[in-house]
Amino acid sequence: MLSRDYFNLTRRSLGDHRLRSFLTALGIGVGIAAVVLLTSIGEGIHRFVLAEFTQFGTNLVAINPGRATTSGASMGMFGSERPLSIEDAGALARLPYARAVVPFVQGNAEVQAGNRRRRASVYGVGPAMPEAFSMTVKSGRFLPPDDPTAPRALAVLGSKLRKELFADLNPLGQRITIGGSRYRVIGVMESKGTVLGFDLDDTVYIPAARSMALFNRDSLFEIDVLYAENTPVDKVVKGIRRTLKARHGTDDVTITTQQQMLEVLGSVLNVLTFAVAAIGGISLLVGAIGIITIMTIAVNERTREIGLLRALGARRRQILGLFLGEAAILAAIGGFSGLVFGLGAARLLNLLLPALPVHTPWLYVLLAEISAILIGLIAGVLPARRAARLDPVEALHAE
Repeated sequence: MLSRDYFNLTRRSLGDHRLRSFLTALGIGVGIAAVVLLTSIGEGIHRFVLAEFTQFGTNLVAINPGRATTSGASMGMFGSERPLSIEDAGALARLPYARAVVPFVQGNAEVQAGNRRRRASVYGVGPAMPEAFSMTVKSGRFLPPDDPTAPRALAVLGSKLRKELFADLNPLGQRITIGGSRYRVIGVMESKGTVLGFDLDDTVYIPAARSMALFNRDSLFEIDVLYAENTPVDKVVKGIRRTLKARHGTDDVTITTQQQMLEVLGSVLNVLTFAVAAIGGISLLVGAIGIITIMTIAVNERTREIGLLRALGARRRQILGLFLGEAAILAAIGGFSGLVFGLGAARLLNLLLPALPVHTPWLYVLLAEISAILIGLIAGVLPARRAARLDPVEALHAE
């Protein structure tokens, strides 16, 4: 049997049963489209979260009180032998590779300006906060380098909180009340938006020592260290641990590097992307069942044709190849159509919902198309083998 004979027989078979061929290809197409669309959403979320997480840079180290850790996250101050202090932050700032050190305390309090009041996040930080976290002051200035243990009652507003409290008025130099204590506004931050669920614009920044007194804490929530980019992270961690061990008498802190956070976060997000791809793969399984069913029906309907081909000298492997080829072509057509529909749907979803991150991973697209063809071949094996094993004489007398 010549190659053009394969082509003509396949084309005629698919053309004579257009509806059946369409439904078979549709089953695979829906599966591929589901895989492409779901993985596009999963990959988009993956990239979005990593971009949100790394916008502060990748050379940050977080130090939390307490030695115990679980899956890379600090257990907090519950296992701590000695609290983290502002003096600890000062000692870390003297490390030769420390570019910026930020003591950090977080809480929530009522903020009032005149007759306007609202609850907002209160971040107790140090003057190096903008440098460490790549933030910009829009007007005024950030907290000055006062005595860290007895700083002045100064505050810097996030852009959203500034608008809520002062509308179109200039807040610089104005007095506000935070948790019952009066502060003078000296700056307003550029809008930063929401990062991992935290609205950095609806917040007020005050000195860490003031925040500890406000929330009645004897320990910092965290100390963040921004180190020089050309410094090995292992050297940074060892230096921090050595400094704090000398001050505390024991190794009682948890040090988490940005790389560790990204590795944990990346592995979780990779599982998410794979999971949504597997959900779409279920549709491919349904499509495979459809191919088996349709090809089995085709073998039953074309028994006489198979017998005639065998009587004219067609070998079993040629009959096998003919039916496998039909199954593969149907799967390939369905797969290509599914790719076009899935990519189009992902693009449309991105246009209709710009806030929803959508990014198509081309590796998954390639694997999906290859999977479609393989599924067609595998699903067509049983019907094709049945067709190849038919006795030519019995096949000719079947109809």
